[in-house]
Amino acid sequence: MKVKNPIILPLDVDSEQKALDLALSLKDGVGVFKVGMELVNSCGYRILDTLKEHGIGPDEIFLDLKYHDIPNTVAAAAAAATRLGVWMFNVHCSGGVPMMKAAKEASLKQAAELGITPPKVIGVTVLTSLDYQALQVMGFFQDPNAYPHLHFDNPEACMVQGLALNFAYLAKEAGLDGVVCSPHEITAIREACGPDFLIVTPGVRPAGADVNDQKRVKTPGEAIILGADHLVIGRPIIKADDPAAAARAITAEIEEALCVRHSGLVFDATQTLSEVERDPESSKPEEPGMLKSGVPFPNEDLRRP
Repeated sequence: MKVKNPIILPLDVDSEQKALDLALSLKDGVGVFKVGMELVNSCGYRILDTLKEHGIGPDEIFLDLKYHDIPNTVAAAAAAATRLGVWMFNVHCSGGVPMMKAAKEASLKQAAELGITPPKVIGVTVLTSLDYQALQVMGFFQDPNAYPHLHFDNPEACMVQGLALNFAYLAKEAGLDGVVCSPHEITAIREACGPDFLIVTPGVRPAGADVNDQKRVKTPGEAIILGADHLVIGRPIIKADDPAAAARAITAEIEEALCVRHSGLVFDATQTLSEVERDPESSKPEEPGMLKSGVPFPNEDLRRP
């Protein structure tokens, strides 16, 4: 199969016709279409068949329903999602290892019975609309020493990153194919979970764009250089005066970023793309196995009991 365009476009609309118009107008400019809660609750699962009937292949559909329930219930939902014929679906990492493992195993079993390629199953770590303050209100970060191996200038950002990284470890332990995380956690998760662990990144906005309800954001180029595999980009494309042109511009930025990424330079979440291009020496690690901050890459010691 050809390499996908990294852009995942959310079909966050409330009617079948709007979704179809959007998909057909941008089919050549993005790689995958995300079918989420608004569209499914408005149109039902028939929207998947409609997209396929109009040339959107199963390998171009990401079912974004974020399953989160007891393992038995999520396993049944995962088997059903597999029968729908999609490229990928997701669960919440906060459901725990047994739930994530049940989802992956049920999907593999169903795919084997149907003789089809199993969909990717990824875990949602920490929603990009949440920041330290919001998570603290929810009961996280009661222990100030929870993540002693991460030391950055902003301790609050450090703790959010530590939480996302811990969820990523759990997802990998459960056998998931990857995770959804903000751009600020890409580096730590990539180094900790390896090159084959899929990283899907929302919270991506072109320079100068409105961040809307997102709290932890980067530009498309920055997210790609950090190590993201796919970028969820909606409003900057959909709300543009010329959505197709906006998608082309973002794709060009991604292609430039991939050149930087494959050049061997190391880019961390504290830098911008322009800083790396202006001073390549600043992106070289001081020694192997170290983050730019001088702290060892996250390891198994970060795992919470």
